[in-house]
Amino acid sequence: MKLIEIAKFTNNVAGMSAFYRNLLDTEPVAQSADMAIFMSGETKIFIHKLYEQSPDELPPEDHIAFAVDNMDAHCLELEKQGFKIEVPPRDYYWGRSAYLRDPDGYLIEIAQSG
Repeated sequence: MKLIEIAKFTNNVAGMSAFYRNLLDTEPVAQSADMAIFMSGETKIFIHKLYEQSPDELPPEDHIAFAVDNMDAHCLELEKQGFKIEVPPRDYYWGRSAYLRDPDGYLIEIAQSG
């Protein structure tokens, strides 16, 4: 598994963008009023505006994402090892992902690479 993303949800996208712009000494690779994306090496720092979660949406929670070659098979293997997949594999506008939580309750995304 390869770390590909750190997602931060906030009501202060402009302030967070300015912070990471100064911290990383770089401009975002994408930006709008609701989000900004910075790259640190091969890892994306994704700043996203908090939103009211509807029943069919993912929770607007900070999380990290790992890419794997065969996400569906990897999730099956994780379940065999005793991990609980909270959001099973499905297609989103950004690609195919599944979600689980670490022991402290933090959201972890498993994403299809490529």
